[in-house]
Amino acid sequence: MASGQVRASSYVTQVSSIRGRSACGILAPLRVSAALGGRVRVAPTATMGCPMTAALDRWLNNSVQRAAMRQFRQPVVEIKQISAYSCRGRNSKSTGKLSEHAFGNALDIAGFTLADGRTITVVKGWWRGTAAEKAFLREAFAGACREFFTVLGPGSDRAHYNHFHVDLLITNVSKGGGHYCRPQPKQGLFAAADDTAPVSTASVKPIPFTGTTEADQQMPAYTLGPAH
Repeated sequence: MASGQVRASSYVTQVSSIRGRSACGILAPLRVSAALGGRVRVAPTATMGCPMTAALDRWLNNSVQRAAMRQFRQPVVEIKQISAYSCRGRNSKSTGKLSEHAFGNALDIAGFTLADGRTITVVKGWWRGTAAEKAFLREAFAGACREFFTVLGPGSDRAHYNHFHVDLLITNVSKGGGHYCRPQPKQGLFAAADDTAPVSTASVKPIPFTGTTEADQQMPAYTLGPAH
């Protein structure tokens, strides 16, 4: 909050510092129950650091809501998160490097709820959704690849078949590697349509993505749970 990127409110509150085991913890954690000035609920309430909270707002504003208006002509009013701060290793492993979740620097998003109450889940919509649902999820994912430093989703590996993992792992950029995004949108195809105006969903085709197919991953279809 000291940076001015995030303001305290009834839905973004600062809580006592977290000092977990090993190197886990957040110096100034925030409990976030809604984003975008309260317009998008975060369910359940997430504990994150300030930079991650600000990045979530930017992504929702610049990518997710635009994609929702383009595909469904209505905004997203809630995101379903399945992991925020958590003192654990990458992919929930007990050994190896700590996950960015261990520093409040990551979020796993499993679904989006629209104003009319409809929910688009990553696990169902990415592979088996309608054309509009697939296009929405791919636009949101591509936007995350611009906003966050690490983005993983279905097709990246077996652990991320049911959610988008987004984080701000600074070494990806500081070491000259740029943003790490898997699967990668094919070059030049970061949106299914012009950003300037909504279009008929009937005219929108899902964005082609590289990566493994659903059959390659051989994962159960409707199970939610934290991973990266």
